Amino acid sequence: MKTVLVVGTGTMGRGIAQVAAAAGLVTRLCDVNIGLAERAIASIIESLDRRVAQGKLDSAERLAIVSRLHASGELATAADGIDLAIEAVPEQLVLKVEVLSVIARAAPATAILGTNTSSLSVTELGERLGAGERTIGLHFFNPPPAMPLLEIVRGLHTSEAVIERCQFFAKMLGKTSILVNDSPGFATSRLGVAIGAEAIRMLESGVASVEDIDRAMELGYRHPMGPLKLGDLVGLDVRLAILEHLHREVGEQFRPPQLLRQMVRAGWLGKKSGKGFYDWSAEPPVARKFV
Repeated sequence: MKTVLVVGTGTMGRGIAQVAAAAGLVTRLCDVNIGLAERAIASIIESLDRRVAQGKLDSAERLAIVSRLHASGELATAADGIDLAIEAVPEQLVLKVEVLSVIARAAPATAILGTNTSSLSVTELGERLGAGERTIGLHFFNPPPAMPLLEIVRGLHTSEAVIERCQFFAKMLGKTSILVNDSPGFATSRLGVAIGAEAIRMLESGVASVEDIDRAMELGYRHPMGPLKLGDLVGLDVRLAILEHLHREVGEQFRPPQLLRQMVRAGWLGKKSGKGFYDWSAEPPVARKFV
């Protein structure tokens, strides 16, 4: 494992590229707009500079990481000679198939086709690509540089050799990996959105305030962050899309709460829009009143 291609320059794409480069891998970060890829690398450099200022990273290592990062706006060119691709584009099956199809044609036949999807079927994705044996889920968590878990999702056709290579890749990154079979929501998203949806229903019915619901899970169950604040960080539109998918695939227990639908319609998407269950214009963010 020497060269990795990361497609998508949002929060997840930037974070995955950073941890790959920090692990010693040549890392190509690609977006249809090369300017976005260049700005994403500039953002990574800013993050590294903060770590240097905090004494958490030395200057020589910072230079080494930056030297391994390369921006690209041409997907087929970026895929040439890679060992692993990880797409981190929006959660739309058609888009993911389109991106990975280009990579599958341009990359070596041994290259692994990884998806950072949090809920879509890895088996279906591999089948549509005609490359199920080398298609695998590599589900990182936000923010990738800080979160220690990598959820590896085995599609029905994924080969054991590809699974082993991805488990080795996780160790290279300093991550702990879990291996799950392809199923709606996998392990983490399914559990996470179930807790988050119930927290929203509790808020809807006036059980407790935003702050107290979150505090209950933080102090009572040692969660590092409450489910409502976590939903704001992930993006309430993302949460809604996952719940709708699970509602279709699994059953009624995943029907999205009406309050969540209303908030997304209003453009209250969490931290990225400045308003969700918390007001993110304040420092620290302030829980909003719903009851």
